[in-house]
Amino acid sequence: MQNASSHSRPSWFQRLYTRVCAHAASPHAPAWLAFLTFCEASFFPLPPETLLIPMVLARREYAWRYAFICTVFSVFGGLLGWLIGAMLLDLIARPIVHFYHAEHTLISLQEKFRQWGIWFILLKGLTPIPFKLVTIASGMAHFALLPFIIACTVTRGLRFFLVAGLLKQFGPSIKKFIETRLPLVMGAAAIVFISGFLLLHYL
Repeated sequence: MQNASSHSRPSWFQRLYTRVCAHAASPHAPAWLAFLTFCEASFFPLPPETLLIPMVLARREYAWRYAFICTVFSVFGGLLGWLIGAMLLDLIARPIVHFYHAEHTLISLQEKFRQWGIWFILLKGLTPIPFKLVTIASGMAHFALLPFIIACTVTRGLRFFLVAGLLKQFGPSIKKFIETRLPLVMGAAAIVFISGFLLLHYL
């Protein structure tokens, strides 16, 4: 009997997932989503999908609202990243870049801004590469603000609305898959997260 109860006890993955889902349905969740998305675009490592996915699964009728929040505050955070790169290079930008061990990557990013301009932001905003490095590098390159804002809005909006739309349409089946294959999902998310940092060395 003791063994049976220990087997039925939820893992720490499941307990964490249950806790996140509970917070995702709370009235304060949109404010936390906005804060996380803003910080992620300028200095924070966790992607907004960490909170966006459980929030949409908890309240699918608000999927478009949550995607809109992510898009708007990602652009605001991107503007902060631009300002950090343009005006606070030694004070803030270099410590952030050093945290990601991306000093060489930042030089490469600046060169690609000169070559590709707005298309570079549109492409990199959809990849697992930390978006903050793109925004900081754009500020260091003094990339024009209006095209920067437009590109950030398009690429981040496409990413967040695509995620929200898929969850809104296939939410029950996706939620069931996550709950029954939680360790697999967590492992896949970790691989995507780590791959973003590995890609930095191939820019």
